[in-house]
Amino acid sequence: MITKLPESEGSVLGVRITGKVSLEMEKEWINKSEKVIEKYGRVNFLVFLDEHTSWGLKAGIEDLKWIMTHKIALVADSHFWKWYVALDRPFGKMFGIDEKYFEPTEIANAWKWLKEEGTSG
Repeated sequence: MITKLPESEGSVLGVRITGKVSLEMEKEWINKSEKVIEKYGRVNFLVFLDEHTSWGLKAGIEDLKWIMTHKIALVADSHFWKWYVALDRPFGKMFGIDEKYFEPTEIANAWKWLKEEGTSG
């Protein structure tokens, strides 16, 4: 399930993802987010992944194609995601992708980082 977080405002959107995400769920949120992108241009995203979150292969591929142009704060309690973002971040920067990992206890810092204009960190 993908749920919009109440702290979302303007060009900063946050979602909490729980359980298995289907291609249909992913497409629904992409369509909703694209309306915000049309209004603001560049949109920054906070993605809070619960411990047992997973995607089907098709949903994951669709997600990867879509997030290629956005600033992403990934919030998760997982060594895998922390490791993944650390390895991926240098490559992402080459393609204009700005991403950063945060522990769940650092969610306020994740929101702050996303709302900072013109900075990456």
